[in-house]
Amino acid sequence: MVQTDEGHDIPVVLAKKPDVEPPYSVFTTCEKWLIVTLASIAGLFSPLTAYIYLPAIPMIATAFGKTVELTNLTVTVYLVFQGVSPMFWGTLADRMGRRPTSLGCLFVLSLACIGLAFVPTSYFWLLMVLRCLQAVGSASTLTIGAGIIADIATPAERGGFFGVFTMGPQVGPALGPVIGGALADKLGWRSIFWFLCISSSACFIVLVTLLPETLRSIVGNGSVLPPIQYRPLLPLMGRGHKDSEVERPPARKSPNPFRLFACVDVLNLLVFNGIQYAVFTAILATISSLFEVNYPHLTETDIGICYLASGGGLALGAVFSGKLMDWDYRTAKEQLIRNFTPENGIPGHIISDDDFPIEATRLKRLPLWMIIFCASCTGYGWCFQARTTIAVPLVLQFVIGFSEIAILTTIQTLLIDLVPSQGSSVTACNNLIRCSMGALLVSVIELLLHKIDAGWTFFLLGGVCFISVPLIWLAVRIGPPCRAGRRMRQTASQN
Repeated sequence: MVQTDEGHDIPVVLAKKPDVEPPYSVFTTCEKWLIVTLASIAGLFSPLTAYIYLPAIPMIATAFGKTVELTNLTVTVYLVFQGVSPMFWGTLADRMGRRPTSLGCLFVLSLACIGLAFVPTSYFWLLMVLRCLQAVGSASTLTIGAGIIADIATPAERGGFFGVFTMGPQVGPALGPVIGGALADKLGWRSIFWFLCISSSACFIVLVTLLPETLRSIVGNGSVLPPIQYRPLLPLMGRGHKDSEVERPPARKSPNPFRLFACVDVLNLLVFNGIQYAVFTAILATISSLFEVNYPHLTETDIGICYLASGGGLALGAVFSGKLMDWDYRTAKEQLIRNFTPENGIPGHIISDDDFPIEATRLKRLPLWMIIFCASCTGYGWCFQARTTIAVPLVLQFVIGFSEIAILTTIQTLLIDLVPSQGSSVTACNNLIRCSMGALLVSVIELLLHKIDAGWTFFLLGGVCFISVPLIWLAVRIGPPCRAGRRMRQTASQN
């Protein structure tokens, strides 16, 4: 109470100090980049293990006394388990934690590589089994890495982080054949598996030493000290402490990743992404045969080096598209805020990520990337038909890689935005669809090349990609109501 000059008492209401909202993640920007880099290195083993093996197939077929066609079954079973196994590991990562599942994957991969390095040439069935086990260990590192980014990055940051994260896994198809060809040529096919064993074991040691747990149901925003089994040997990142006031989200029951296929907006993006990935996989799978036939002066080492053109496009496109997505997100949010006057205030839904037009913002530039990708695919096939100089298909490989990684990064980032609490599970679903489509197309691509030649084959594939463009518009239209429906069902289940 205070008194006026006339002696009247007037009650005074003191303003309550506003609560300070805790940060989404306590990890600093540098720490986040280090965590994403570690996840990216681990994710590199998913494609590297698949593609490093390809140049040695004829040598392995000779060693085991099998035909090349029969030896190719080891590639088929690898792709099958590469698509299926992340459904298990991804769900486990969303429940038990990112760190233990990442280490478990690398441990399985290392053991499988040791077995492959020692497999007797009289046991072809054992080669098949160990390739399946190798896929189980390697394929899921990509899925878990996506979940890590969902844990530590806000929607405004995810584009850039996903750009760098996908750069590791996407350069695997370019580096794998080069490394595999050189090792098989100089040291024999078993050296490929020793290389994978040593490199995956080294990555295991690095993750044991440095990688912190990020699952929000275990460590909250990173400020909750987890049990000892979740801590790195050198806890250099994060500011965890036992008496943290930050609440951890309640631990959820193990989510069924197959339920995500019932989400129409998620399924739409999975199908769209699977089509583009399948076409890109077919392009990579035919590089050796196309260059060998059309440029017979190239050696096996030269053909392996040709993969670097697409790898360069993938690396540059990953960084560029990720930064561009972050810029689009910030620009869209600033524009929405400018549309409201200070007198009226800023509506809550502009600040909330729940009702932000995330689909329109993320997919803003996707039609441009699709036009570039479709045109490049079509031109790529006709340059072989016209017997152009080798520089033309190499340049088109670079452009295809650049545009393809921009597409994949955009869709993967949006999938995490749609279901951030199931980052690993939705990435596992993405992996299942695209690996299945990729395996199907790779199994028939050589038949198409023999029947209708390279020009019409890639014209057909480019046309299929172009026909899928309306799915982008569909994603923008159905996305907001689908997200609203999921929120309502989640709220109802909690009540």
